[in-house]
Amino acid sequence: MSQFLSFLYRLPRLAFVGLVRGYQLLLSPHLPPTCRFQPTCSTYSIQAFREYGAVKGLILTIYRLGRCHPWGGYGYDPPRWFGESLPHEECHHASDPSGTSDAQSPADEPVSSHVSSSSE
Repeated sequence: MSQFLSFLYRLPRLAFVGLVRGYQLLLSPHLPPTCRFQPTCSTYSIQAFREYGAVKGLILTIYRLGRCHPWGGYGYDPPRWFGESLPHEECHHASDPSGTSDAQSPADEPVSSHVSSSSE
């Protein structure tokens, strides 16, 4: 009985992951690659559903899709709940492969709208 309840609990998450995988296999190959973020929005969505479940994963996916436009952010943006910092094992430091450097790489910066200024 507990296995059945566990399956029912996971069913919405599995359904959302299945929809995204369907998009990746059927639609995505026919569209030009225009992704501004790493990982891509569909990969981000699958990771969010697997890590946070159906409800939080859907919220994160909608939030990410809302930021995906020409004036939005770009760069490294793994799925994380609001207020969480970057996962430590995924931080990339160009100057120090051990990840102990005090200097931040561009990948460690939060994703935001970047406006270029002419003063630089």
